[in-house]
Amino acid sequence: MNLLKLSLAATALVAGTTQAGCIKGALVGGVAGHYAGRRGFAGAAAGCAVGHHMAVTAKQKAAAQAQAAQTPAAQQRTATTMVRPTH
Repeated sequence: MNLLKLSLAATALVAGTTQAGCIKGALVGGVAGHYAGRRGFAGAAAGCAVGHHMAVTAKQKAAAQAQAAQTPAAQQRTATTMVRPTH
């Protein structure tokens, strides 16, 4: 049974899943589930979901910060080109 679990884990790693944070969360959740009551598979599934959610949230936060860093310069250029001199 342990050999089956190990081969499935190796297959998932070799296949190169595209779910960000899933593998890391699954490893942590699997270990926690194993020690919390011999529920390693359930812990791995929950860890994958949580890890993916955290990775997506971090990616969105980084994108928002990058956009906010670019926004003041763009607003400043727009403001200076639209101002009319008054005499």
